[in-house]
Amino acid sequence: MVLSGCSDKSSDGGGGGGSELSIQPVVQVDTEGNSVEQTDSGAAADPAGDGTAQCAPTSIAMAGPLTGGNAALGINVVMGVKLALDKHNKANPDCQVTVKEFDTEGKPQVATNVIPRIVSDPSIVALIGPTFSGETKATGQILSEAGMPTLTASATNPALTENGWQTFFRGLGNDNSQGPAIANYLTKDKGYQKICVVQDNTDYGVGLAQAFTQAAGTAVDASCGVNVKEGDKDFSAAVSQLSAAAPDAIFYAGYYAESAPFVQQVRSGGITAAFVSADGSNDPEFVRQAGESAKDTVLSCPCSPAPDSFTTDYKALNGQAPGVYSVEGYDLTTILLKGIDSGKVTRPELVDFVRGYDGAGIARQYKWSDTGELANVQIWMYEVK
Repeated sequence: MVLSGCSDKSSDGGGGGGSELSIQPVVQVDTEGNSVEQTDSGAAADPAGDGTAQCAPTSIAMAGPLTGGNAALGINVVMGVKLALDKHNKANPDCQVTVKEFDTEGKPQVATNVIPRIVSDPSIVALIGPTFSGETKATGQILSEAGMPTLTASATNPALTENGWQTFFRGLGNDNSQGPAIANYLTKDKGYQKICVVQDNTDYGVGLAQAFTQAAGTAVDASCGVNVKEGDKDFSAAVSQLSAAAPDAIFYAGYYAESAPFVQQVRSGGITAAFVSADGSNDPEFVRQAGESAKDTVLSCPCSPAPDSFTTDYKALNGQAPGVYSVEGYDLTTILLKGIDSGKVTRPELVDFVRGYDGAGIARQYKWSDTGELANVQIWMYEVK
């Protein structure tokens, strides 16, 4: 099976000479950094089902950043949702399911105003989202108390499943799996012995940096650790600190809105150390904004690259290639549709359906623990080429 990367070719974003770069999958690894076999997408559940479903008009919601600096990450998810719905609705004229989109800008303070609108809408039976860890942390209790099935395609902070929420399901691995996988890949496969860790101030960045640091052990040089803030654009002080440290690699835990200008300034500052980041940067926008400075960046993701057939269908519907979390948005929507098609059309019924689900998707096998974590996860490593 041929897999495409998380992006198609992306033109230079101002940092290079018009060259074309894209994010290409390299290998799927376990938490020890060892290569593992990829999932056979041919066994994946089909959102079209058998075409005989009957239901009253039904809605699901998607909540995440649809505007703002990191909007591409939410848009990727909702476009995956739309592809699953398109396939389902064309095949099942007597069961039409629509998506209501809610823009949180990826900000907890905005999400706390948006999520109550979702739970108070009786036509919405489930939620794909929230997209980011911070907004999920801020609203998870509201969703749990409302009995809303909450399936996130992207929120990876490990603590989210430790809050006792009864309706939360994470559709990919958390940062306690992603952090060690990256750390072991860099120290064992790449042989890096001195790594400087840069983290932003989001729940995602802090949790990922902690998991990575613990797993990388003595390879992490604490003296060159750098903290940045969401919204920062001037990283001159950090670049000076990293230049003086002369590391083998720099690991950036955060989102592309900051990591793109960060790597530009790192390269402009003459630093040649390997630049490594994770799913928050694993998007075509990182490449577009960073331009030539993104070349050779190593990126991880508990998300999976898109098979060619998925990419073709996705492009035909959405007018662009899939990005990070597009496959997960599609798979999680497909699971909800299987529940709806089987007659599970209330929030409590869908929570029970998802809790007992065990089936293959395009990305992976989906089966959850009592806390909403996947039973089995792997991490993909990518490179910008």
